[in-house]
Amino acid sequence: MDNLSAKPIHSFQEFETRGGARIFRIPMKVFPDLWANAYLVLVKDAIVLIDTGSGFGDSNAHLVDGFDQASRAAGRAIRIEDLSYILITHGHIDHFGGLVFLEGRTNALIGIHELDLANLTRYEERVAIAEKRLKAYLIESGVPEDKREEVLNIYRVNKLLSHSVKVNFTFEAKGMRLGSFEMLHVPGHCPGHVVIRLDDILFSGDHVLGKISPHQSPERLTLSTGLGHYLDSLSLLEKWAGVPSITLAGHDEPIRDLPGRLAEIRQRHTDRLGLTLEFLAEPHTIAEVAAKLFGKVNGYHVLLAIEEAGAHVEYLHQHGLLRVVNVDELESNDGPVVTRYRRINDPVAKTVKPI
Repeated sequence: MDNLSAKPIHSFQEFETRGGARIFRIPMKVFPDLWANAYLVLVKDAIVLIDTGSGFGDSNAHLVDGFDQASRAAGRAIRIEDLSYILITHGHIDHFGGLVFLEGRTNALIGIHELDLANLTRYEERVAIAEKRLKAYLIESGVPEDKREEVLNIYRVNKLLSHSVKVNFTFEAKGMRLGSFEMLHVPGHCPGHVVIRLDDILFSGDHVLGKISPHQSPERLTLSTGLGHYLDSLSLLEKWAGVPSITLAGHDEPIRDLPGRLAEIRQRHTDRLGLTLEFLAEPHTIAEVAAKLFGKVNGYHVLLAIEEAGAHVEYLHQHGLLRVVNVDELESNDGPVVTRYRRINDPVAKTVKPI
């Protein structure tokens, strides 16, 4: 969990693939302290939008302005109603929330990976399930009651920004290919996250970002997330992508050196795992680990820190490097219980390398 409020240069930009496709980056302020990028692509006879922003605040206005700027750059009108496809890299609201604004304004066919389909088509159900799991997780993590309610209230407000929308196809059903676009499933940051390739250019969504390590949450909350899935997906991407000419991310600036950036992200998690193991020489909760890793945070960043710390504790526990010290308390209670972890000091565990 890094500081997502660190501001990149929010500028409209144009790129061109080796095959002649034109790409326009549309920056949008998706939340008060967060910017994201959508990408408008002109390829052969198709007009394709990759991600949509959040639909919150100025996000929709920035999206419309991006179409206007793309029209001027292309020397012809490019209208929302002329879109052929909308491709969603993953099911987080800052990337798909704009679909609520776009529905009724375009007949574009909307696609997403199967594992994130319900986030769009059964949005209310997904939010209800996620909130129930989050309540229990915050208790288990040792978050104080007053802080738990603050976090839940912030979570609820953000989730009221959207509603269920129609999806026309899923990427696996299309064989992970749509015309000139190829998709790679990279679970971890989100269950159905994909990286999209067009000729020599990648669209990485939030799987790889240029300035921050993408947020991680434990699989305890959502299947096919978790640090283990994410690290495996980094390796999968490295083999599949090779050395693209450029990688266009969902936040921040373009990535010119993808292999180098992947190495930096792996090192960031190696360092955090090492700090977590060192701290857990004595028993601690996930909330205490979060405070150690990220210091004092406020607002939505409290949740981000608790989830990120939990992803690292979960990973170490899965790999046999941690144990729960209050098992008796867990066994004697039906509901969620504050859980404390401690490093295991035995010869076998010491031979395990976190990454």
